Amino acid sequence: MFSKLNLPMWYGVLNLSEGGLTGNFIKTFMVSKKSKLRAIDFYSGIGGWSLGLKMSGIEVIASYEWWDKANRTNHKNNLHLAAELDIRQLNLDSLPNDVDIVVGSPPCTQFSYSNRGGNGDIEDGLKDIEKFLSIVDHVKPKWWGMENVPRVASIIAHELQPGGRLEKFAHLTPTIKVVDMCEWGLPQRRRRCIAGNFDFDLLYAYRAHTKARTLGDVIRSMSSGVVHDPIYGISLPALKVLDHSIEEFLSEEEERMNRDMKIFHPVYNNMAFPDPLDKTARTITATCTRVSRESIVIEAPEKKGRFRRLTVRERGCLQGFPITYQFYGDTYPQKLKMIGNAIPPLFTYYVAQAMRGITAESVLTPEEGIQAFCPPFEPPPYSRPDSVGGSYPVNRRFRAAIPHLRFKSGVRFELANHIEEGTPSWSIKFYFGDSKNIHSLPLDLTLRRSLETNALLKPILPKIVDAIAHIEHLISSTDAHTLQEVWTHSREHGLRPYNIVDVLGEATEKIIPVLADDLHLSKAVLDSVLQQHRSSLGFGKILKHSDAVLAGLLVSSSANTLFRAKSFNIIRTQ
Repeated sequence: MFSKLNLPMWYGVLNLSEGGLTGNFIKTFMVSKKSKLRAIDFYSGIGGWSLGLKMSGIEVIASYEWWDKANRTNHKNNLHLAAELDIRQLNLDSLPNDVDIVVGSPPCTQFSYSNRGGNGDIEDGLKDIEKFLSIVDHVKPKWWGMENVPRVASIIAHELQPGGRLEKFAHLTPTIKVVDMCEWGLPQRRRRCIAGNFDFDLLYAYRAHTKARTLGDVIRSMSSGVVHDPIYGISLPALKVLDHSIEEFLSEEEERMNRDMKIFHPVYNNMAFPDPLDKTARTITATCTRVSRESIVIEAPEKKGRFRRLTVRERGCLQGFPITYQFYGDTYPQKLKMIGNAIPPLFTYYVAQAMRGITAESVLTPEEGIQAFCPPFEPPPYSRPDSVGGSYPVNRRFRAAIPHLRFKSGVRFELANHIEEGTPSWSIKFYFGDSKNIHSLPLDLTLRRSLETNALLKPILPKIVDAIAHIEHLISSTDAHTLQEVWTHSREHGLRPYNIVDVLGEATEKIIPVLADDLHLSKAVLDSVLQQHRSSLGFGKILKHSDAVLAGLLVSSSANTLFRAKSFNIIRTQ
């Protein structure tokens, strides 16, 4: 009965492991059938909990999810009753009897720091946590487990205390931990809150028996004629691996925007560009664009020197889904969302074994567990990957910090556009202060004249004028409307905003060593120019980078004078 699997014809040859089904797996599988462990899965998404439970020999008799596309994916892959409903409105008396395990992943949107800067509606998010715990309290399973973002760990612990929103569930006495799932072999750093009543010590003990995997393991496994699943040992001809259409390489503009946001972000910590292949991947998210800090960008194996985002299949593999698991979203963004929202089945597989009390020495490998999974017969809809934008809205925003003038904590010189009633304007602004109180200094003609007439700067003024000469020539070669049209791609040729950013950076780089020849020059000039800001918390940082800041003031005030000139802002007829 174990020698053949009922596989769709379109898979062709499927190799599940070098040695086939092992005696250890068969023995455990038969024990699980005999014990008739039954589970129900709430906020089930595409089946990350369900697959992990199934792989460990636990029968999922029903799952509950409101999003039809995710629910369809779970049903077609895991072949159990998948109810589509609003769980908040679920009648507890309608739940199945004789349930051993309850698992679930209530929505994390309101708790996530990525949602409106961490200012989501926590009270609303707690409604789903409360509903899940009420299900556990009603069903009274032997074991239960819940997953959410790390922030929820402290929220649950607090709300379980006397007077808290969840006080009535304190008798469930859950263990609440924040774990990084890469410690169980997931090729992705994914920190999550896990709460439940199962043996966490046993779960932790499994880590010594798992294999570390990297982003490179996934990318390389997907880049050959025969794809070899780096987690589950499944091999398929590349043409049989679905949802692995390579996205169009990043354009030069997209590459620059990604690089700047990751390496030179003015506020957040630096990130690698491209993402390193010798480490686990960063967290797979539900939403990302071709240009964002969240997107994982790799150097394309298909063409040296070009960069791309991950395919749907690569994301699925990083999330711990086998290459035979299919995603039934109608569109590319839907598939990215359902994968990013999922709990990795590789991790839930180990949670399920801890619930069953399997010792660390007897824990099943993923290669053994996946043999309980029968791939779906129906291929998923083809979804065209995102491509380079042909054109953008006429009010497309531009913001970029100038090289050599990025000082972290939000302190930076920034070129940006502003659209008012369809009319664009461009300028450089200097932001400084602290995270709670950011100031902006006018970089205008008044400042420029003040600097040009400053007695301390007069001896080196010729060198400064020479350094900024190219800026004047460059900005004078275009106008505000043409620059905006080039930025929106409605005009094919012309000066691009990043060309200006780079020239501003080059001029700054030339001026800094000129100012640095006098150790006290820059601090003295800034102390005079920024008198009214001496009490600002950010003033110390300005003085720390006094040569660069003064160079930025000189360059930016000169550029802004040109940006505000009538010749730059007139509407030119073609």
